[in-house]
Amino acid sequence: MDGKNSRTTTPFLQDAAATEMNSGGERPSEPWKGELVKSIVYAGLDAIITSFSLISSISAGSLSSVDVLVLGFANLVADGISMGFGDYVSSNTERDVAVKERLVTEWEVTNRRRRQEQALLDRYQALGMNIDDATTVVNIFSNYEDIMVDEKMVQTGTLSPDDGEKPWKKGLITFGAFLVFGSAPILAFIILIPFTHNDTHKFIGACILSALSLTALGVAKAKIAGQNYALSVAGTLFNGALAGFAAYAIGWVLRDVAGLED
Repeated sequence: MDGKNSRTTTPFLQDAAATEMNSGGERPSEPWKGELVKSIVYAGLDAIITSFSLISSISAGSLSSVDVLVLGFANLVADGISMGFGDYVSSNTERDVAVKERLVTEWEVTNRRRRQEQALLDRYQALGMNIDDATTVVNIFSNYEDIMVDEKMVQTGTLSPDDGEKPWKKGLITFGAFLVFGSAPILAFIILIPFTHNDTHKFIGACILSALSLTALGVAKAKIAGQNYALSVAGTLFNGALAGFAAYAIGWVLRDVAGLED
C-alpha cells in the first residue's frame, strides 16, 4: 500500500508544482509583515505630524527658538509615553480577550460539538464548497479538537493568544519610534543654530526635515500595505501639510486677530 501511495501521489505533486511555475505570470511582491514594523511606521507618522503641527503653531505665534525646543521636546516625550502605554494596554487587552475567547471556543467544541460542526459546514458551503467536500473537511477537523478550535477562532476573527508580539515590546517600540521620528522637525532648530539666528529660516528647515521624514515613512507605509508608492507618499505629505497649515493658521489667528500676544 505504501509503495502504491507513493507512486500515485508523487507525480501528482510534481505536476502541480510544474503547473504553478508555468501559470499566473509574475508573482506580486509581498508587503512587509510584522506588527513591530507597523508600530514603527504609524507611530512615526503620528509623531512627525504632531511635532510639526506644534512647531507651526508656535512659529505663527512669534515665539523664540528656545520656546520651540522646550515645548517641542516636552510635548514629544509626554505624547510618546502616552502612545507607548496606549499601545501596550491595547495589545494586552486584545491578548486577554483572545485567551477568554479561546476558553469559550474550547468549551463549545467539547460540549456542543455537533452544533460547531454544523456551523463549520454552513460556513464552508457559504464559501462555495459543495456539501460533500464541506462534510469531508468538517469530518477531518472533528478528529483534531485543537485544529477545530483554531478554525473556529479564525472564523470569529480572533487571533490566538500566542500570536503577535508581546504587549510590552510593542509599547516600547511605539515609544521609541515616536521619539525618534518626532524629533525630526525639532532638530532643524538645533542643526541651524550655528548658521542662522533667524527663526523663519529654522522653521523652513523644520518643514524640509518633516517633508523628508514623511516621504520616507510614506514609502514604508506603501511597502507594508502593498500600495502605490507615489499615492502613499502624496497622501502622507498632504496629511502633514494640512495639519501644519491648520496649526499655523490657529496660531496666527490667536496672535493677530484675537490679540492674545503679550
